[in-house]
Amino acid sequence: MKPLSVRSAAFVKSSSEASQCPAPDRPEYAFIGRSNVGKSSLINYVCGRKELAKTSGKPGKTRLINHYLIDESWYLVDLPGYGYAGVSKVERARFNETLRSYLAGRENLVALFVLIDLRHPAQKIDLEFLEWLGEQEIPFALVFTKLDKLSGAEANNHKQAYLKVLSETWEPLPDYFVTSSTAKVGREELLGWIGGWNKALKDRFKPLPSP
Repeated sequence: MKPLSVRSAAFVKSSSEASQCPAPDRPEYAFIGRSNVGKSSLINYVCGRKELAKTSGKPGKTRLINHYLIDESWYLVDLPGYGYAGVSKVERARFNETLRSYLAGRENLVALFVLIDLRHPAQKIDLEFLEWLGEQEIPFALVFTKLDKLSGAEANNHKQAYLKVLSETWEPLPDYFVTSSTAKVGREELLGWIGGWNKALKDRFKPLPSP
């Protein structure tokens, strides 16, 4: 599948509530993952921009719904993570409620990319989140990150082990991608997948002016 060529990527707005998001007039693809999974780095890599999404060594920096307009035709969304470390229960509950409201109610959300650190075995919090997505019938794909931190054999073994765990619950398995923003792996596959959906949905979303 021919990948998209990202010609422009612009920050649109940050929203603390789902109701504040831009009008649902374009295809939308959201990225989410636990703290320190490499989400901002992957977004920058996919968009071909060094500092579009701000990276930080402090887990849990993204606390708002951040919209970026790509090529004036589709939205990329940087979502607050789940499993925050170092925040209060009240804050965590607010983040979770914002996420649930966005994911369950965003009518133009084509797919959610759930980022998984390839270095680690399947974590309960991730599996529970995927189960919730399935229950809510929210379309998603997995994105394994930090491929560069493992040898080729290790990466393949970790991926197969994760897919085996998923196969106990999922039939068929969700689509997945293996990426590394450091080693520059996976961008074409991700953008090709997005491009395919954008093409399939072209009659639903007519060309619109910039917000």
